[in-house]
This record gives sequence, structure tokens and C-alpha cells, in this order.
Amino acid sequence: MMHEPSDLGFTYKVRKSGDVEILHHGKIASTLRGRDAATFVGKAECGSFTQIQLLMARVTGNYRHGNERSAKQKSRVRS
Repeated sequence: MMHEPSDLGFTYKVRKSGDVEILHHGKIASTLRGRDAATFVGKAECGSFTQIQLLMARVTGNYRHGNERSAKQKSRVRS
């Protein structure tokens, strides 16, 4: 199976109840219910593959903001 360069390993399933299970490499990473699930599905239906992967990463908290290294390198002001 070919992976797209933006494949972060996320998939999702919508249950009969309307709940959404977000899986990361086949394991449940998060479950959305109610309004959160409906909002997620609405965004996922109109997004590209990359946008959906990033959305799932944000929802699960498995999202790098890109500033970890720069924050680590900055010196702190000491009083």
C-alpha cells in the first residue's frame, strides 16, 4: 500500500450512534461524541487527505506545533 507523503497514520470510523473513533496506526486514539463528532465529520467530508490527517492529529493532541526546537534553544531570562 502506497502512503501519501502527508500520511500521519490516522483513520476514523463513524459509528451507528454518531460517535467518531479516531485511530492512529489501527489503535483508538480518541473518541468524539455529540457536537464534537458532528463538527469533525463536517470538516472531514470537505477536506483533502492532508487536511483530514492534520485535523485528526489536532483532535487527538498528537500534533507538533513546530516551535519545540526554537523554544528549547532560547535562553531564559534569570532574575
